Amino acid sequence: MAAAMESLPVAISALQHYLYCPRQCALIHLEQQWAENRHTVEGKLLHTRTDKPGSVARKGVRTATALPLHHPELGLRGVADVVEFHVTPCGEQPHPVEYKRGRPKQHRADEVQLCAQALCLEHMFNRTVREGALYYGKTHRRKNVPMDEELRVLTLQTITDTRAMLASGVTPPPHYERRKCEACSLLDICQPQWFDRPRSARHWLLAQMETQA
Repeated sequence: MAAAMESLPVAISALQHYLYCPRQCALIHLEQQWAENRHTVEGKLLHTRTDKPGSVARKGVRTATALPLHHPELGLRGVADVVEFHVTPCGEQPHPVEYKRGRPKQHRADEVQLCAQALCLEHMFNRTVREGALYYGKTHRRKNVPMDEELRVLTLQTITDTRAMLASGVTPPPHYERRKCEACSLLDICQPQWFDRPRSARHWLLAQMETQA
């Protein structure tokens, strides 16, 4: 089973994309499509300090940026924005911190991405990660995220679902949701409003004939 997972590694970022929109995930990770908009540019600016690998120690905390992550058994790979290693009597305790440009969201896509990072850190350092944090650029605040059983189960299921979609090689059809779609940088590539219309060429021709009658 582990060998099968390794044959199709899943990028940790793909989990966030999948929960936000399976079609977006497929366009990025299957079709290699990408486009920029204001939101993605703001996100890049926010990540300026975390995109360069490095490590700094201050007051009992070692902060690593752009840390490569992997978990062969789960078939995961990716890069953590920031991992804080808190010094304890038993050694360093990893604490992942993911940077996001917007605000805390109602869905759990960001939390699943963070939990996947925690699973990789547990594998790499043989330490249980009980908590991580999401830093949101709009609020300039951290949201602490406990790595509880519910989030871990959701993350493992998302890994399975994302891998199955990528393995199928099929991009899901679009489904237009105004709030999500209008904020997506792939809007012009995806064209959900056009494809999501329940109309065919036959329906269009019939409508034209009725108009001219």
